[in-house]
Amino acid sequence: MRVKIAYVTYDGPDDDREVVLPYWREAGIDGAAVSWDDPSADWASFDAAVVRSTWNYVDRRQEFVDWAHRVGRLTRLLNPASVLERNTDKTYLRDLEAGGVPIVPTHWVGPDDDTDVSSWAGWRPGEEYVVKPSVSAGARDTIRTGDAAEATRQAEMIVATGKVAMVQPYLRMVEEEGELSLLYFGGRFSHAVRRTAMLADGTAAPRANHVGADLRDPAPDQVAVAEKTLGEIPETLLYARVDLVRLPDGTPALMELELTEPYFYLAFAPGSPERFTKALRDLL
Repeated sequence: MRVKIAYVTYDGPDDDREVVLPYWREAGIDGAAVSWDDPSADWASFDAAVVRSTWNYVDRRQEFVDWAHRVGRLTRLLNPASVLERNTDKTYLRDLEAGGVPIVPTHWVGPDDDTDVSSWAGWRPGEEYVVKPSVSAGARDTIRTGDAAEATRQAEMIVATGKVAMVQPYLRMVEEEGELSLLYFGGRFSHAVRRTAMLADGTAAPRANHVGADLRDPAPDQVAVAEKTLGEIPETLLYARVDLVRLPDGTPALMELELTEPYFYLAFAPGSPERFTKALRDLL
């Protein structure tokens, strides 16, 4: 029996979209690319809607969250609206840390907090730090600096927009080893890629369709952190990308858990489009 599925996207390029839709057709899935913010979209006409490259939501997060809850009442939304609402604000990392997931050491600066980052016990003169908003994508409004005054100004700018600022030590291991992204479809490991550092030159790169990457086999300790992280999510997930880095002592830590619109690197990993398609079919 064929099913009709919306591939939820935006008005822009998406390599994964071009790769996976032919596999959907072969599996009996009539996939249609639909922009999440298309006012003419008839979401109730689809058997399910798979949220994928909604990369223009960042400046309209509340609109996106409201859209997700509305569409979730009209059809099956994957991943679920509750997941998208929580995952589009990186303060979710605090909850994961409370659940025992190791994360990159983070100083959180909210509207009622002291924005002087040098008052943070973790600030070390002479070291470099990354300052970024808790709601962002593609290193937007993100800087790398060792200057406390510059870091404080960036935190103040972020807080002034109504967001929470995050201050984290810059990990040179990212330049040497890179971030490792582990992709899971239907709760099963699919593939892992080593991603190119986005702030290696000290500046934030603009959002690209994807960054450089190559396939890697994750080490057992990285798999353990990834699966511990996913075990903290109560909802059923169609997909997840777990982004890990190694701390200076070599232990893996969670950088981000991407459950909303992660790039899958399907063109890099033979068999991954089929695995994603099978996970979707199994959920349906």
